[in-house]
This record gives sequence, C-alpha cells and structure tokens, in this order.
Amino acid sequence: MRKFLVVLDDSRECLNAMRYAALRAAHTGGGVQILSIISPEEFQHWVGIADLMRAEARERIEAHYEVFAKWMRDKQGVNPELIIREGDPVTEILAQVSDDPSVGVLVLGAGTEKSGPGPLVTQMTRNSGNLPVPITIVPGDMSKERLEAIT
Repeated sequence: MRKFLVVLDDSRECLNAMRYAALRAAHTGGGVQILSIISPEEFQHWVGIADLMRAEARERIEAHYEVFAKWMRDKQGVNPELIIREGDPVTEILAQVSDDPSVGVLVLGAGTEKSGPGPLVTQMTRNSGNLPVPITIVPGDMSKERLEAIT
C-alpha cells in the first residue's frame, strides 16, 4: 500500500496537508503516515528535566494526532499511523522516507505569510531533486471544498 507521509506540527497550514493526505489516501486505497518531529534543542537547556519535557512533548503530539486520526477514520475511512522522531526536521523526514519503502508521497502544507511558504517547505524543495518520492505542497489557504474537488 502506498502511504502519504504528512508532517504534524503547530502550523496552521498543517491542517490542509492532513486533509489532502487523507482524501488522497481514501480515493486511492492508500494509507497515511503522520510524522511529528521533536526538536532536541527544546531540551538542551534543561538537561535535568529533559526526559520529563520529552514525555510531555510526546503527550502533546499524541493528543494532537488523535484529533486528526479520529477525523480520518470517521470521515475518510483511513486509519493513520503516527511516527514520532527526534532531531532536525529535514533530516528526520528524509530518514523516514528512506526507512519505509511504502511511503510514496511526501505531503507538506505551505504557509501563506509574505516571508514565504515556511522553512520546512523551503528546505525540502531544495532537496527535492534527491528525494526518492515526489512532494505535494498544499497551499495553506486553499478551501476545504477546493481540496475535496482536486483529490
């Protein structure tokens, strides 16, 4: 089964990327992998309580994931898989794509700020020529109706 790998973060555009991945998976018989990355910099200054902070970050990610997972299961019939990695986002995305040969498409949400689509989209498009899978970039301000129409 081909999986759509989508990144879960705190950005607003993440919502459209999640919707797109779920809709495409539902229409093509694919699956969805939701990848969330914990930045190790969050814990460097707090070495004594790093494990506690890491556990809290995982709990926050799992709660956020459950919101998307419930919608995907209930509305699209897709049961997503959660992957949590720790490290640099670009490095961890590339590692996940390399580690799981069933990942067929990387789905990213593009920000709508004047400063550009966001650091992750910018960095991943720089690496796009060397990726073993295509990248789908979903505009952050695309309407839900338009997303449904194109998937």
